[in-house]
Amino acid sequence: MSSSLLDRPLRLLHLEDSELDHELMLAHLRRGALAVEALRVDCEGDYLRALEQPWDLIVSDYNLPGFSGLVALDLLKAYGRDVPFVLVSGEIGEDTAVEAMRNGASDYLLKNNLARLVPAIFHAIEASETRRARERADLELGASKQRLHELAQHLQTSVEMERAAIAREIHDDVGGSLTALKFDLAWIARHSDTTEVVARAAGALETVSLAIEASQRIMHNLRPAILEQGLVAALQWMAARFEKRTGVSCVLRTPHAGLPSIQHLPAGVPLVAYRTAQEALTNVTKHAQATRVEIDLALAGRVLSLEVSDNGRGLSQDDLAKVRSFGIRGLHERARTVGGWVDLSSGPGGTTLILSVPLQEADEAGDTAEPPTPGPDIEDPTGWGDL
Repeated sequence: MSSSLLDRPLRLLHLEDSELDHELMLAHLRRGALAVEALRVDCEGDYLRALEQPWDLIVSDYNLPGFSGLVALDLLKAYGRDVPFVLVSGEIGEDTAVEAMRNGASDYLLKNNLARLVPAIFHAIEASETRRARERADLELGASKQRLHELAQHLQTSVEMERAAIAREIHDDVGGSLTALKFDLAWIARHSDTTEVVARAAGALETVSLAIEASQRIMHNLRPAILEQGLVAALQWMAARFEKRTGVSCVLRTPHAGLPSIQHLPAGVPLVAYRTAQEALTNVTKHAQATRVEIDLALAGRVLSLEVSDNGRGLSQDDLAKVRSFGIRGLHERARTVGGWVDLSSGPGGTTLILSVPLQEADEAGDTAEPPTPGPDIEDPTGWGDL
């Protein structure tokens, strides 16, 4: 038993209609060197009033006039009090004892075997304290997990905000400087009469063009500007680019009927869907050894779903259990930022990843016209134009 109970008297509520049996129980407790503050009640009204006080233990007779120990146990549970409950009776059948234990009784004793009373009390109180400690630990663990989820979501949001800020700086500062430099080099090449200078200017122009292309690629990876044209256009561009780069067939299916709604998704959802598809295609490139990828975007019952499936070798449990397998974990946390979740299934026939995001009721007013559908050769819009 805890040291706090050893330092003070045991607060005991005794539900018993016999004063003699009450004194007999107290004698057994004193013989067991337990200091006790006991209150005896013998009816339901007194019992309910007594429950308003704090108790370390309740000991109840099974049969009382117009009352019973099982009823007292049910009232204790209904009252919402977590107090160890020991049932004592002159006669109690095995079925009744089992029912009492199932209903939450800590122990049961026969009145002709009160030698077990003190050990039963110690066991009941220790079990109750252990259960409470476990419940507190579970609550603390749940709170800790929630804080970790909130931190992960905050980090995901912060990363995207930082990416957007860096992309803007590249566009405004680096992009502007490279464009101005390209104009100057082109002017030098046009106005120079020296073959060597023209050749050097042409080489510098080629280097600057490569730097501009690299900046555009970096900007797109940081913040895909094509998302401004809508999620459908971004996925079409991504699928075409993936197929062109890897040679793996990539099919995108979107619902024509729900296209206006998909084009006007809540803030954050298009980026989460885009990043999920991007991560899935990256995993296909690195691990799947697939020859075909299918991307399905759907909106049904106010739930947006994005499914990416491949016909590759699949993922083993060892792959999913890797300690540093942060890609899938990152997808789960990213989905949580918009109230969604990710389901992953994999086998010898391939891997399927599904993002589901419940959508709040959106304002139907406003322009819902469909944006132009980009073709398979659409260029990355993250750039400064052709010079």
